[in-house]
Amino acid sequence: MGLLERLLRALLDAGVEPTEIRVATTGTEDPLAGLPSELAERLPLVVDRATGPFVGRLQRAWESGSGPVIVLPGDAIVDARLLAHLVAATGNVAFVGESEHGVRGVLRLESDGTLASAENPTELAQQSLRGGLARSPADTGFDGYIDKLRRELAPYVLAVPDEAARKQVERWLFWSNYKGSTDFLTKYVYPPFVWLLVRPLARWRVHPNWVTAVDILATVAAIPFFVAGQWLPGLALAYLMSVLDSVDGKLARLTYTSSKIGDWMDHGLDIVHPPFWYLAWAYPLAQGDTGAPVFQAAVWLFVVYVLDRLVAPAFKWRTGRSIHGYRPLDERMRTFISRRNVNLPVFTLALGIDALSGGQSVAVIAFYFIAGWQVASFVWHLARLVRFWNHRPDTVRPA
Repeated sequence: MGLLERLLRALLDAGVEPTEIRVATTGTEDPLAGLPSELAERLPLVVDRATGPFVGRLQRAWESGSGPVIVLPGDAIVDARLLAHLVAATGNVAFVGESEHGVRGVLRLESDGTLASAENPTELAQQSLRGGLARSPADTGFDGYIDKLRRELAPYVLAVPDEAARKQVERWLFWSNYKGSTDFLTKYVYPPFVWLLVRPLARWRVHPNWVTAVDILATVAAIPFFVAGQWLPGLALAYLMSVLDSVDGKLARLTYTSSKIGDWMDHGLDIVHPPFWYLAWAYPLAQGDTGAPVFQAAVWLFVVYVLDRLVAPAFKWRTGRSIHGYRPLDERMRTFISRRNVNLPVFTLALGIDALSGGQSVAVIAFYFIAGWQVASFVWHLARLVRFWNHRPDTVRPA
């Protein structure tokens, strides 16, 4: 999407409800051309073709409205969190973002008494900060911790002056939307595949909910193949699901198309499906005998998995933070603790060894290991819950 559309979507994502949005232009073209109708109809857009110095144009814009004014550069990508902070803040606030492609500034002006002889928003932001006429987000309580991503991310304003900058900024945005703590496959193996899928899907404006729908179909379709011991198609669907599980979230965050129903489907699927996969893995290993030790191990794995999943919300309720990102040690453990993307390659490797040897003993041993690792992960999480039970987010903060 173009920079203007992205900026407008960032405003909506930040919950901003402006009384007027002035799109300043010095050219004769229509800057609103090509905008989706949903944006053009929903937002109070006005094209400002006035001429003269920047500050004079800003003064006239100020006089036409009421309340604080937020000034943004049109050739940059602005952090939606920063936009939300500017709206919620009081007084004059300014931020200047620097990158190898240039410097860009944004401002929140409470009164027009701070206007100086600047030629653009960046100069005005710099002058306001230097002269003490505006405070920085750091001085007005900006919190860079992203709860959903379990990571700190400083506010950003990224200049996009040309095509080379666009490519680099796209790549940076992609990586900035990865979780601070996640499993081994998601962190080290899947990113190239996710990148190859996210870019064309974003270009074709495919809604992430459609990706999630395919994800759900692949998840469910894998189960009968597993039960029948048809490992190849089952694993193919499993890995497809695993990759798409990263794609839909990145696509939603990068294109500002997140939705409650999409979030519910995505996270609900992540939570619900793993134990059913484990039961489906164990059934052919037990040769259809549900009383066999390996299948009973799967039943206990199911129970412990549920208990482990209950610890996570309890931890967040007590501390206000995710159990997977509370401390650096928790972030490191998240890479290897029992999760689908950890257990899936272990089981795949074991099946591969058995396929070469003509048996299934290695897969059975691997399944017992997966069950034991789930128990160990539950004990670890339970210990962390007890350890930090009486800590609060205002007294303990991740390093």
